[in-house]
Amino acid sequence: MALLCLLITGCATSLTNLTTSQQPRNPKGLYPVEVMWQSDAADIVKDTIKGYVVVGFDAYPMQRSPMLTNRWEALLPVPTDKNLVNFRYKFDYQYLTIPVRRPGSKMSESFQLQILDR
Repeated sequence: MALLCLLITGCATSLTNLTTSQQPRNPKGLYPVEVMWQSDAADIVKDTIKGYVVVGFDAYPMQRSPMLTNRWEALLPVPTDKNLVNFRYKFDYQYLTIPVRRPGSKMSESFQLQILDR
């Protein structure tokens, strides 16, 4: 039963990157990234969803966008000597099973952000 719930949850959830692939270099080294989380899985406990931007082994927490409950955003730090950064989105959550909640996770494909010098 738990495996069936996990399969249903995984298939019914999608992550859509809303971040442009190129951004001008920012003197502070912080670049906005945004993703849309969509899920029609009824078993996901909504208040347990936590989003992250993942670069290598580092995970940066995301915040829900104000007024849009399915959009998440963060400022991604990129060192000043880098022109490219590969990143992914990761969402952790809990879903309902009998008799207890279980942890679940969804990871996006890899995306690339190019930093352009002015």
